Amino acid sequence: MSELSIVIGQLIRKKRIEKRTTQESLALQCSIDRSYIGRIERGEVNLTVEKLYEIASVLEVDVRELLP
Repeated sequence: MSELSIVIGQLIRKKRIEKRTTQESLALQCSIDRSYIGRIERGEVNLTVEKLYEIASVLEVDVRELLP
């Protein structure tokens, strides 16, 4: 786990909670598995830029809000 992945995951979790969206709902809207969202939020995976943009779109935030 890199520090960058951890921070991005924390920001995604923060925005998801602010939107009152569950991991399951976010995963369904992004067409990925719920457990993968959990791994992203814990910083356990290297997120692709494409997937980061998709998550930002679903959360209705600018992708820059998910970057440190």
